[in-house]
Amino acid sequence: MRTRQLGRQGPELSVVGFGAWEAGGDVWGPNESDKEVIRAMQAGFDAGINWIDTAEVYGRGRSERLVGQAVAGRRDDLIVATKVAPRPSGTGFRAPEVQRACVSSLGRLGTDHIDLYQLHWPDRRVPVEETWGAMVSLVEKGLVRCIGVSNFDQGLIERCLAIRHVDSLQPHFSMLHLANRDLIRWCGEKDIGVVAYAALAYGLLTGAITRQTSFPAGDWRRGQGNGGMFAPGRIERSLAVVDALRPIAERLGVTVAQLALAWSFHQPGVTSVIAGTRNPEHVRENAGAGDVELDEVTLKEIEEILQLGPDFG
Repeated sequence: MRTRQLGRQGPELSVVGFGAWEAGGDVWGPNESDKEVIRAMQAGFDAGINWIDTAEVYGRGRSERLVGQAVAGRRDDLIVATKVAPRPSGTGFRAPEVQRACVSSLGRLGTDHIDLYQLHWPDRRVPVEETWGAMVSLVEKGLVRCIGVSNFDQGLIERCLAIRHVDSLQPHFSMLHLANRDLIRWCGEKDIGVVAYAALAYGLLTGAITRQTSFPAGDWRRGQGNGGMFAPGRIERSLAVVDALRPIAERLGVTVAQLALAWSFHQPGVTSVIAGTRNPEHVRENAGAGDVELDEVTLKEIEEILQLGPDFG
């Protein structure tokens, strides 16, 4: 698995990371057993994935606890990232709340430091300067090594940069969601690492979902209304992209999922892509994408296909 440095002075990340949102189980249908979820994480580590991303709000702490168990015994070889969220979903973005959230996450993770601590999404009720200042304080205290943001726009990132360098941005980005492309390029120019989430478009880019796919009770993808990625009209355009990608994947000897992940980390500014699953076999498949090379001809061919997708009109 190839690696890339996160931003200006961050750690070397494998180009595919493990996303532990599904490990929380709260919006992904029936929970897998703790043992099965941990087995999936460790399968990824064994396959060359060296970092894992979680958050305090995933399963109300369940995900962090499982990550802590999964990395035990090999903590020095792995990079652990987590996030604090605004109230009421998370602990909050006031300075004392950020400190409290970090200490709580450290306890659930069973570690003495967090390698990458991130603000999960913006909170317009709290000045970002206060929140980012609290994040800087955590670095100074040695509780976290790097600090980043998720779902922030350029304006908010620039306000953070005025205080201290932003080590990373975690944006929504995939073949089916291109809205953050310019922001990602800008981050690359500013030496801000980019770890993209939803690189498989919540399963749409695995090639396993069809128009007839039904999701279990409790799965957030079930019965999405107008405007959602799985809504009528949008899903048909997404699946048209998947169908058009299949011949390219077959030519390269990879799966559609591996092609989608490789395309994402081949984009300017992207450091690594996050892929989540509770299935060990799927984790190993995702890890295999880290060795896929895409030449300029193939990338141009894919670019033409993406014009079929929902982000193009």
